[in-house]
Amino acid sequence: MARERGRTLVAQNRKARYDYHIDATYEAGIVLTGTEVKSLRAGKASLADGYAEVRDGEVWLRNVHIPEYDPGTWTNHEPRRSRKLLLRRDEISRLIGKTRETGVTLVPLSLYFKDGYAKVEIALARGKKTHDKRQAIAEREAKREAERAMAQARRR
Repeated sequence: MARERGRTLVAQNRKARYDYHIDATYEAGIVLTGTEVKSLRAGKASLADGYAEVRDGEVWLRNVHIPEYDPGTWTNHEPRRSRKLLLRRDEISRLIGKTRETGVTLVPLSLYFKDGYAKVEIALARGKKTHDKRQAIAEREAKREAERAMAQARRR
């Protein structure tokens, strides 16, 4: 069988970009069991409440929901178990230094397959204040209004 090529998106955390200022992003591999991989290939996962943390020199993905694989039997996995992330040592040490700062957290942005391997994109993020969120909404609506006006002008 030929090796899988390209990037296939499984899940995306759209709310993360709304709730946080993204400082830097990292691509990490994930340690998964067989039924987790099959469930992901079926396109089922949720990053909504997920986060990552550094503990004992390792990075762990917490609270990400990968539902049980339906045809799986007693070998099925626990849906919200902690999963180890695979990063280089220098990236982990950089994350350790950055997450010690106040207000910085690790948030998963997307879960995907890249060349047949399951990967997660995690980001160093700082929480937005309420007024920042309102400003983002106002900018988005202003952009939408401008595009709408441009479209009307083209029609005339």
